[in-house]
Amino acid sequence: MTSSPKLSAVAIAAAFALGSALAQSTPPSTSPGGGSSARTAPAAQPGTGTRNAESKKDDKVARGDRKFMQEAAEGGLYEVQAAKLASAKASDPEVKKFAEMLVEQHTKSNDELAQLAKAKAVELPATAPRSKRRDVESLGKKQGAEFDREFVQEVGIEAHEKDIKKFQEAGKDVKDPELKAFVTKTLPVLQDHLAQAKQLPQSGGEQMGRSGGSDTTRMGAGGSKSGSTYGSGPAKSN
Repeated sequence: MTSSPKLSAVAIAAAFALGSALAQSTPPSTSPGGGSSARTAPAAQPGTGTRNAESKKDDKVARGDRKFMQEAAEGGLYEVQAAKLASAKASDPEVKKFAEMLVEQHTKSNDELAQLAKAKAVELPATAPRSKRRDVESLGKKQGAEFDREFVQEVGIEAHEKDIKKFQEAGKDVKDPELKAFVTKTLPVLQDHLAQAKQLPQSGGEQMGRSGGSDTTRMGAGGSKSGSTYGSGPAKSN
């Protein structure tokens, strides 16, 4: 008879302990909000989705097209930087005028290329290559007639000859139709710049006798008039 109360007390204590355990285990198993919030954090990644979307869009641009856009941007940035220096430092008024024209027209082309690249999710360089920035620094140490001569020969002639070659190749190789239209539009402008540079006294006689001199001959005095040089004449220089 004395064992019954003890058993009852044990049973009650066990039941109470079981009830407490069940009560403590209820929130994680019955609260979908807690479990749901813990799982939704990794899934909510809008930034990743945007980057993936841009990457897919970028994949639609051929590798060669993307490389050309980046190289064209580098060249344009270098020529603007060098021309800004010359527009302030050149001693010959004609060289200064030529430099100011380069700043205006290359800045415009750079902006058009940047807009095209943005639309196609292609990242362009923000500055000219380090080697070209060093070239500008070196040019800035020159003075007077020496500065004018090096600017005309290195930027007006050599840089534009390289640009023209790249754009002529791109005109045949690029895949993207909008990029091809940009190339077709910009190539005559570059040829016009080269023609004007060769007409400056600082270009040097040896420059006039190079193979590119035929471009100057074809363009003649009209080389500085964009309306007369953006036709079929310069485009046939290749």
